[in-house]
Amino acid sequence: MKVTILGKYGPYPPAGGSCSGYLLEGENTKILLDCGNGVFNRLQRFIPHETLDAVVISHLHWDHVADLFIFRYAVERSLVRGRRKSPLEVYTLTEPWEIYSFLPFLNAVDIKPVNRYGEIQLGEFKLNFLPTVHSKPCCAIKVENEGKVLTYSGDTEYFEGLIDFVSNSHLFLCEANFLARDLALNRSNHLASFQAAQIAREGGVKDLKLTHLHPENPEEEVLSEARAEFNRVEVAKEGEVIIL
Repeated sequence: MKVTILGKYGPYPPAGGSCSGYLLEGENTKILLDCGNGVFNRLQRFIPHETLDAVVISHLHWDHVADLFIFRYAVERSLVRGRRKSPLEVYTLTEPWEIYSFLPFLNAVDIKPVNRYGEIQLGEFKLNFLPTVHSKPCCAIKVENEGKVLTYSGDTEYFEGLIDFVSNSHLFLCEANFLARDLALNRSNHLASFQAAQIAREGGVKDLKLTHLHPENPEEEVLSEARAEFNRVEVAKEGEVIIL
């Protein structure tokens, strides 16, 4: 499984950055986890967009889905010109309705609602979903391919069920939107980097990549707080390619 970090920020990117987006490539299948602001641009640096098989959305917040609305135009044009043979499959939760209802566009996308505890097969990839604790319905996503396991947290607060879900993952892409001082202010809906590290340690994760970073939080501080809990941790880098 080849994993490419296309975007790592939220709820907005800094200059030159992108919000959440992760390209997964197997032997015959390419899928995109989330499609936030700036992700479609970066996707095209790595693959022709016509070759993407599916987009899987963790939740319908704009920093995870905004570029899908632009991507649809490219899909529609590539269908008309014969560069793409079928609509782009989009797997997503159905809430909030005011965003979900905007997803269809001509014949460009095939919207497939996701069960929050569901399992789907996309080519050689098996995906399992787990509801997280967030302000809107959201799922963590576990992806398995040829004995390798990647788990993506989506957006979430700390909850013990995530430890079991990430158990023995080779790579854990985990949000770290907060620092410890944010939790001290009773902020909610996201993890601090030290909490992501605790989950990784207790779940027996091999490697942790911190993502969904707030652009105003110094990355060295994000990493330092995490390394106090777990050694095999790095901050994700946009454009980084990881082979599992």
